[in-house]
Amino acid sequence: MAADESAPAAVVTAAEIARLARVTRAAVSNWRRRHPDFPRPAAGSATSPLFALAEVQQWLDRQGKAREPSAEVDLWHELRAQYGDDLLTALGAVSAQLLGTAAEQPLAEPAVTALTALSTERGAHALYADLVERCIASTTRSGGEPMTTLALERIVSVFTGATDDAAGASDRTIGTVYDPACGIGTLLLTAVPGAHRYGQELNPATAAIAEFRARLDGRAATVACGDSLRKDAFPDLRADLVVCDPPVGVADWGRDDLLLDPRWELGVPPRSESELAWVQHCYAHTAPGGRALLVLPSSVAYRRAGRRIRAELVRRGLLASVVALPPGLMSSHSQSVHLWILRRPAQGDPAPTHIRMIDLSTADPDSIGIGVKDCAPTPEQIADVPPVDILDDDVDLSPGRYVTAHHGDYPVEYAALRDRIQNLARDLLDLLPELPAGPGLIEAAPMGLGDLVRGGLVDLDGTEPTSRTDQLDTDYLRGFLRSATNTRRSTTASGTLRLNASGAQLPQMDIGRQREYGEAFRRLAAFEELLREAAAIGDRVGALAYDGLTKGALLPPSATSASSGKSESQEAQDQ
Repeated sequence: MAADESAPAAVVTAAEIARLARVTRAAVSNWRRRHPDFPRPAAGSATSPLFALAEVQQWLDRQGKAREPSAEVDLWHELRAQYGDDLLTALGAVSAQLLGTAAEQPLAEPAVTALTALSTERGAHALYADLVERCIASTTRSGGEPMTTLALERIVSVFTGATDDAAGASDRTIGTVYDPACGIGTLLLTAVPGAHRYGQELNPATAAIAEFRARLDGRAATVACGDSLRKDAFPDLRADLVVCDPPVGVADWGRDDLLLDPRWELGVPPRSESELAWVQHCYAHTAPGGRALLVLPSSVAYRRAGRRIRAELVRRGLLASVVALPPGLMSSHSQSVHLWILRRPAQGDPAPTHIRMIDLSTADPDSIGIGVKDCAPTPEQIADVPPVDILDDDVDLSPGRYVTAHHGDYPVEYAALRDRIQNLARDLLDLLPELPAGPGLIEAAPMGLGDLVRGGLVDLDGTEPTSRTDQLDTDYLRGFLRSATNTRRSTTASGTLRLNASGAQLPQMDIGRQREYGEAFRRLAAFEELLREAAAIGDRVGALAYDGLTKGALLPPSATSASSGKSESQEAQDQ
């Protein structure tokens, strides 16, 4: 019998690809970015893509990854076993081992053996880059110390290196790069060839990692330790390019001690506006003709306390562009952020006629920034705004205020979105499982997640725990870890949800019963994902309806009926 060509092909998620290849989800993200022949998504959404299983298996076979055990994952487990959530100390110990220097907490022997083998096979540079990426991904999941994500680094890299005016860039040669809050060096090491880099970081261990990364990359760098606002290590430095992802919401940033500081060219920042202190610090270190790029919370663009400094930025022509970026780019929160691009005019530069506002807030955070084309806005996402239009009582620098979404046909788009909402409502009901009443208590002995991790049965790398054995269902595992009891254990005093591997527990069950629970949890997870998609579409259709109604492109139902009735009455009179 011939195969049914109309039958849908099997598809898999990124997490399922990771389990298939015995790697982490971070590794799958690397493959998608680094290998142009990696299969393109066949279904799903931008945030939850699905891939054709047959194409994935063929690609894994070609790459020799299908059944290859992951020594990287084993090394990472050794590091997690020794250092727990203190991943910066783990990275520092790895760098010390690779350099042959002493570390306060040196690697244990199993980790040394694995590291030596991997660095010989892959090279120290590639291996350490992957470990850094795993550290950032793990920190993002666990709510640890904020770090600049690699997705954000890619975006900043595009806007620093592009020559397109839409990105606020120039073709000026960049000889020096400066990052006053460099962390582990992610933005400091952004792709600018031949430049000398200067960085400052408050945490000595973090600064050491940044310096080691620069050495591995073969980049000339000077990294100082200390607080850039209170004790500037490079007071005379004027860099061609300044990049910064500064700490946010810091109340005690040193204002009382810095009231007469010469860096405040635009005015002394209010106590509640630490971000505007970093803006002026970065601008003070920008050479004539140079640029400064800062990643800032979107609220900095409109908070009332900062309007005087924002007005000075606009009035003096120092702000070249503001780019609204999509949610999901930060490790410490899921809110959207802005990229501010400042310029220090060189002698003879003409006065700017506009500030370029770019709205990329609806872009896919997983793919934006992979190349220049991914950051290139469409004409509808750009507004060149004269300064006089910004200098009102609010001095609001939010791109969304000036960039108006373009809709070619309001009625057609609204009808399509409304139909999509109707289909989603049906799909949501189908996904939500019917759950009969239970006895109220699961009679099964508990087992600790920490024991499963130490036994090599569960992988905590990536965004969620993953089973490494066919005797433990991943979805059953993840579902029970979301129980009220485990959630309470994993919530810190500040309200942050951080998985408590040592305290989390789940009931022991045979694999068949696990899969029954796993299927229910899978459907619930799919329900939640679809519900988020429905909410996003609901926001779009609502905004479209308001915009269309207020512009006259759409009519309310009563007006439509009245219009139709009048037409029929007029026809009757004509006859």
